[in-house]
Amino acid sequence: MEHERPTFFERLSSLLLREPEDRAQLMALLHSAHERKLLDADALSIIEGALAASEISVREIMVPRAMMQVVAIDDPFEKIIAQINRTAHSRFPVIEGSRDNVLGILIAKDLLRMPPGKNVNLHDWLHPAVFIPETKRLNVLLREFRVSHNHMAIVVDEYAGVSGLITIEDVLEQIVGDIEDEYDFDEAADNIQIDRRGRYRIKARTSIEDFNAALGVQFSSDACDTIGGLVLNHAGHVPRRNELIDIDGIRFQVLRADSRRLHTLFASRLAGDAADSMTRVDTPDEPAPTE
Repeated sequence: MEHERPTFFERLSSLLLREPEDRAQLMALLHSAHERKLLDADALSIIEGALAASEISVREIMVPRAMMQVVAIDDPFEKIIAQINRTAHSRFPVIEGSRDNVLGILIAKDLLRMPPGKNVNLHDWLHPAVFIPETKRLNVLLREFRVSHNHMAIVVDEYAGVSGLITIEDVLEQIVGDIEDEYDFDEAADNIQIDRRGRYRIKARTSIEDFNAALGVQFSSDACDTIGGLVLNHAGHVPRRNELIDIDGIRFQVLRADSRRLHTLFASRLAGDAADSMTRVDTPDEPAPTE
């Protein structure tokens, strides 16, 4: 009788019989499994993302307060419909007065059930908002999302002020990632890498302190903690793929972004003194170089 081929989990289990003593050894075994073709690149990336989720806080990947798409409770119905059509989001925090006063969550598809031609009381259609601290870990939040069936949470700081929001899609994307832009076998490469053309490839969650150390610049971290936040603040919107943002002699080019958040950027120095203290937002004619 022909010997049955071991299943994926049997092969992986046999590799892990060495009982790694810490996460570094576990990752080394997983990389060895990939090299021996027991794991493909996608599977390895997802496992790495799942392990990293226990070390990443909500604050590192949330949509910042200034970039939240919110609905004011007193907005005309027509304005709300126009905003939903424009942004194509499925859920919106509803506020009264300031962004610190979140009344609840409006689900876009509920608008289809609202009676036409009548005055609509938006209060009657709000779902309860879930509030979480900035320090909550992604693996804990994902478990809470699954249990509660919520898809969005409002992030608050230590003073109970709203600092941003996060969705279940944000958490899953952090785990699954984008293989082309986020996956790298070199664990030492971390958030800042230099490509063959001498450009710095930066993950948006890179701290300003680490960026300053790598490029020898002095960007302030008073207003935000990450390079993604710095670029968002200067642009005033979520930049599109290929968009250029020049800040104090450094040119940032967006490699990957969605409608809510930046993910990956190129950073390079601008030539000439005229570039100093300059802020520019532009969209180049030619596409971003492929990796």
